[in-house]
Amino acid sequence: MKRLIEILVLIAALFSCQKSNINEDNKEERGMFDDSILPEITVSVSLDEWNKLLSLYDADHMTKEYVKCEVSVTRDNDVFNTSEAGLRLRGQTSRRRPEAGNSGQKHLSGSTKWQHCHFMLRSDNGKIILKYAHEDPTYVREHYCWDLAERYGIWTGTKSSYCRLYINVEGDKHPAYFGVYLMIEHIGDQYLEDRKDFFKSDKGFLWKCQWGSNLKDLNDDLFKVDDNSSNERAYELKTGKKHFDKAKEQIRDFITKLNTLPDAKFPSWISSVCDVDFLLKTYAMLVAVGHWDDYWNDMNNYYIFFNSRDKSSYKFFMIPYDLDNTLGTSHNCGVQTDSGRHDPYNWGMDQCPLIKRILQVPEYKAVYTEYLKDFTDLQGPLFGWKASQTRINSWINLIQPYVPNDTGEDMEIKDRPASWGNHPEYRILSYGKNNWFKVKTESIAEWISKQ
Repeated sequence: MKRLIEILVLIAALFSCQKSNINEDNKEERGMFDDSILPEITVSVSLDEWNKLLSLYDADHMTKEYVKCEVSVTRDNDVFNTSEAGLRLRGQTSRRRPEAGNSGQKHLSGSTKWQHCHFMLRSDNGKIILKYAHEDPTYVREHYCWDLAERYGIWTGTKSSYCRLYINVEGDKHPAYFGVYLMIEHIGDQYLEDRKDFFKSDKGFLWKCQWGSNLKDLNDDLFKVDDNSSNERAYELKTGKKHFDKAKEQIRDFITKLNTLPDAKFPSWISSVCDVDFLLKTYAMLVAVGHWDDYWNDMNNYYIFFNSRDKSSYKFFMIPYDLDNTLGTSHNCGVQTDSGRHDPYNWGMDQCPLIKRILQVPEYKAVYTEYLKDFTDLQGPLFGWKASQTRINSWINLIQPYVPNDTGEDMEIKDRPASWGNHPEYRILSYGKNNWFKVKTESIAEWISKQ
């Protein structure tokens, strides 16, 4: 009975984050987010439900609808099955049809051309994101960032670990092996509940913020409630949906004050509604890993949580996500042309005022500088080259034998950034003048010296 309970706890962790504290020297048990283990996940779908998934994509490639499935997880020779689960596609520019074919084409058993794509799984216990190594030949960029966030005490970061994913469509001779995927904690009700001691409350308003969410513009059509449609907006309310008007009034009030309060009143206000120290610590880490596809530079890829439903009495939290375009995957975007060497004090655009206004306050700029210094030690245990390589190599050794897969895509690990990046010279697995950790630590130190 005790062993059965242990298995159930572990499988429950697949869909809900288990609290843990980790530092550079020690990791506590993280349930299904233990990155020293590589479990197998098999998603079984009836032929009708799989064809439904294909047709949903063909009708609307940004569909959020689920199809019914069963899930089996094998971990350390223990197996757990659930027949009550759902599967859907996810992603923005990376979203694809999981089976190649013309629009309207049904499953071709025996001659299937499988394609890598991102998935979301849900059960009664919550949701989990399954991401393939989309345009990351190293397979480690996003996981490194989430691991670093946890080591650095950024408790708003999501947990992640690896798995092997199989898709079993009814009637096929054997399940299709989709390869190594990253399991990532979903930011939603369970995420908030697991961190309510940090947030002080999990009953406020959670917004998903996508492209255009600059925390400056107030156009009414920028805000919407998550109605499970593919009609996306810059700000999408995820929790407290029954109180959308109240939530919109609150976030609009925050944006208005952020942009209009005079300089003399701004420091007092922002410190009353935000843990500025923690926000600056978070941003120092994001800048260190080169997260340019973010709020400050690209008006994208973050969540906002207000821990109260009161219009003006709350704490505001910025929650990062989607950290795959990092560690040398650089791009001409916003004000940036080189995420390795760009000024960390002017990381983004003037039209994104939150961090810019905070850094105009001398005492807050000093706080930010101290956090940036944590990422200037090339030999250190946090962001140093050798320490980072040790962690990265442990993950690569775990997953490398299982990378070849039935899609024929992403078949090997290579020390390269994304092919579309504007700095193909960056490396994270080998040391030299273009090593990301060397470039970044030296660049941050140089910018600090100029202040």
